Amino acid sequence: MGKGKSDDPKVGKRKENANMQLKRNIGYFDGVSFIIGSIVGAGIFVSPTGVLKHSLLNVGIALTIWTASGLVSLMGSLCYAELGTALPFSGGEYSHIKRGLGSLPAFVFIWTSTFTKPASNAARALLFAEYATQPFYGICPAPETLKKCLALAVLWSLGILNGRSVKMSAWVQTVFTLLKMVALSVIAVGGIVLLVGRRKESLARFEDAFSSEIPNASQVAEAFFQGLYAYGGWWSLNYMAEEMKNPSRNIPLTVMTAVPAVIVFYLLVNISYLTVLTPKEIVSSVAVAVTWADRVIPSVAWIVPLSVAVSIFGALNSSMFTLGRLSYAGSQSGHLPVLISMLNVHTCTPAPAMIFSTTIASIFIIPSDLITLTNYFGFSAWLMIGLTCASLIVLRYREPHLHRPYKVFLPVPFVMVAMSVFLVLAPIVWSPNLQYVYAFLFMLGSLIVYLPFIHFKLRFAFLDKITCHLQLLLEVCPADGSAEGKCE
Repeated sequence: MGKGKSDDPKVGKRKENANMQLKRNIGYFDGVSFIIGSIVGAGIFVSPTGVLKHSLLNVGIALTIWTASGLVSLMGSLCYAELGTALPFSGGEYSHIKRGLGSLPAFVFIWTSTFTKPASNAARALLFAEYATQPFYGICPAPETLKKCLALAVLWSLGILNGRSVKMSAWVQTVFTLLKMVALSVIAVGGIVLLVGRRKESLARFEDAFSSEIPNASQVAEAFFQGLYAYGGWWSLNYMAEEMKNPSRNIPLTVMTAVPAVIVFYLLVNISYLTVLTPKEIVSSVAVAVTWADRVIPSVAWIVPLSVAVSIFGALNSSMFTLGRLSYAGSQSGHLPVLISMLNVHTCTPAPAMIFSTTIASIFIIPSDLITLTNYFGFSAWLMIGLTCASLIVLRYREPHLHRPYKVFLPVPFVMVAMSVFLVLAPIVWSPNLQYVYAFLFMLGSLIVYLPFIHFKLRFAFLDKITCHLQLLLEVCPADGSAEGKCE
């Protein structure tokens, strides 16, 4: 045996992990699961009523808006596919805005997201706890303390899972996405069977689909807003672009598979609801899928609340995964503490980023009233989508020679920017509220942090000592450069 060689497996593992970077463990099917899992939450099971209500119970217009909302989401996801293949690194919108529009808009994005996205995860965890505990209490409400404890347990279980293993997290996501798609398939297929079997009863509702009162422009816009909200999450894949296998091929392919699949399922499920229930029954129902199950499959109607819990769990796992990558990317760019961008030396996962985002979400659960404050930040999501699509346009002209394995038709991002401007301004104009002013002031408040700590690079020596101790405790070290740096 040669003198320079070692048979110690630990030495071999250290050499293998010497290149400290996120590993490309996410394949095509994992990506599809993450996108579908992010989009399909509890809404389609519980309250797909917003579109129908604002369409004035006009079935034809409601289904048209569901389709149009899906197509707009597909257009947005194709814009993101171009950015994800040209700049395949973690962070999603944050990384693209930083590259296209500069450091300050990117910091405003991560400042706002650090508040709103964990709050959204906290709300999902509490909703999961609601559905998971309710069967044990019947008609009585479950204790708030129990729901909060279960929500915290779920958050930290998923936080630890995502911080320990990307492969295991992707496996969990795939399983729960399949389960929720099975539940949606039961509703969709059940509706088709009933539609064929009850020709006279059900077909009349669709034959005269546009015969009801026609909504005005503002009502159509509100219904459209509700439809787009139901498709929220189509942007999630770009947060994990740095971990995608063969991103040049898999990102566009994944998007073109997942988003159209959700559009088809949403349409079939809504048609199924309308086959069994009248528009008035749907709008007045507290949980539409439960009412549907009581009519169609009463003996196993309990499966619907279980399906809702499963769907929420899958959406929460996907959201926590992407939020950890956002924190990781922000830290790599110097917009968050350096510890957050470090990787575990054993698993090459962003464990500190997961701990950071999970801790903030936990804070929102304890006094859950804080979550209601984030309702007024809904416009910020479309503001950031508009800025991301604007970044695509800027990069097309500023960096024409940037390698783009996939290019979207250029008018598409212009349409998305216009749509974003409308969706940002519409709720503020239609229902002005002082809370929107507070939300804008909070976003502008990022300047108070940005100027001293980012622009002028103010540092405190004691923080370096704390970082060093936490680095040893968590067994993490800095990543070997950033994927973003390699793309510049």
